[in-house]
Amino acid sequence: MATIRKIERKIPTIQKKKRVAAYARVSLASEQLMHSLSAQVSYYSSLIQKNPEWEYAGVYSDEGITGTSTAGRKGFNDLVKDCEDGKIDIVLVKSISRFARNTVDLLETVRHLKDIDVEVRFEREHISSFSGDGELMLTILASFAQEESRSMSENIKWAVQKGYQKGEPHSPARTYGYEWNGEEYVVVPEEAEVVRFVFEAYESGTSLLQIPKILASKGIKGLTGVPFSRATLKGMISNEIYIGNLVFQKTYSESVRKRKRNYGEVPQYRVEEAHEPIISKELFYRVQEEKKQRGEAASNKNAVLTCFSGKIKCGKCGYSCSRRSIPHSKTTEREYNKRWVCNLSETKQKCDLRPLSEDELRCASSEMLGCDPFDENEFLRKVEKVAVFDDHLDFFLKDGKKKSWQRKYSRKDSARTCFSKKMECGICGSPLIRESALKRFKCKNKRKSMALCASRPIKEDELQRASLTILGANYEMGFCCEVSKAVVYDERVDFLLKDGSVKVWERE
Repeated sequence: MATIRKIERKIPTIQKKKRVAAYARVSLASEQLMHSLSAQVSYYSSLIQKNPEWEYAGVYSDEGITGTSTAGRKGFNDLVKDCEDGKIDIVLVKSISRFARNTVDLLETVRHLKDIDVEVRFEREHISSFSGDGELMLTILASFAQEESRSMSENIKWAVQKGYQKGEPHSPARTYGYEWNGEEYVVVPEEAEVVRFVFEAYESGTSLLQIPKILASKGIKGLTGVPFSRATLKGMISNEIYIGNLVFQKTYSESVRKRKRNYGEVPQYRVEEAHEPIISKELFYRVQEEKKQRGEAASNKNAVLTCFSGKIKCGKCGYSCSRRSIPHSKTTEREYNKRWVCNLSETKQKCDLRPLSEDELRCASSEMLGCDPFDENEFLRKVEKVAVFDDHLDFFLKDGKKKSWQRKYSRKDSARTCFSKKMECGICGSPLIRESALKRFKCKNKRKSMALCASRPIKEDELQRASLTILGANYEMGFCCEVSKAVVYDERVDFLLKDGSVKVWERE
């Protein structure tokens, strides 16, 4: 009897394509090298798209950026981020030196990518990070690349030093009041008038805070097209270039791409009467004496160094924190709050560290050191530094230990809460204003149509319950540190967190 057997058909599986990207870099932004970079980009784009087993994931590049560090290399950092986001499986690189000349950076990056299953292939050396001996070869060859970079740096330093000894500047930069004609600095007449005004105004008693305002009122701007700052003018009145002198090697490189101010570690060279002066030597030295006297007077007048001076650091960006005097908001008397703020918050980069009041700092220090009342000598003796975060302080002690202290939300002004300036209307996008008497937030702004916004107000106790549910018991500190803003709709509240996520509370 014949046997009947069902034929099972195998369903063909389509092999998933590997997502492949490439990285290219040139270290100098010259026209010839830019052509080389475009050739690399074109080559890798074609190479990846011709392979039927690969899916094109892009070519990342950096122009005119050194490979001795990964900092500032946008293309490189974007590549690593996309690898971390799971968008890339294989990275192609021309050579190890194109990827990184620093051995530590190279190995850390390659190991990190290997841990997240991303392969790096170096074409010139025929090395894959997934091969058994890949890391050994990378270590050896990367060391050669780093040593090549160091040797090149030493050769350049030697050539620059020889030039300094002959009175030849290295890469002369445009300076306000002068321009370089290829052989020497020549005076720019209209800018020279400004330089003379700055020196004469300073000598006559005008401060470096007032002079920028005077220049701005006259519409006078610096080389970059922005108004003069106090720091720029401080450098101007100290620069010997305006009396015809050139001083070489004010800074030096202790290691590759690491510049430091020269305080006598390496020789300096001064070339006198190198070009036409803008001001007289007598005026220049009178200004230097005036600057010295003002500095001494300010030091004596503002001798408010405390036990915290130089020890308070921002935990978010690493900058130092400075002591500031902030007037009380509810008094007409000359009373001030002392608080510590991140120095980066006063620059264009704007660190958003929450300021720390000195009262809170003293209280925290007292608890951490176990001394009540607070003992400044004990703080100086035991504490190396204090790192300030939005929600806690880290005390680094001189014995190597670290202690943490949780910050508490404090409200000095009864008209302000942790919610102030973070509430937004979900209907018209206007800020919500706190009505203190009714203890609620309400939109009082008008729409473009000039009709009053009819959004539903939210009571403060409902907002507190929502924050307690989403942020936990210490919701005030959580709202202050974690929440970017809260958008209020009639039926819900959206908590937009600083990490990019959104949490929703259904309104009652």
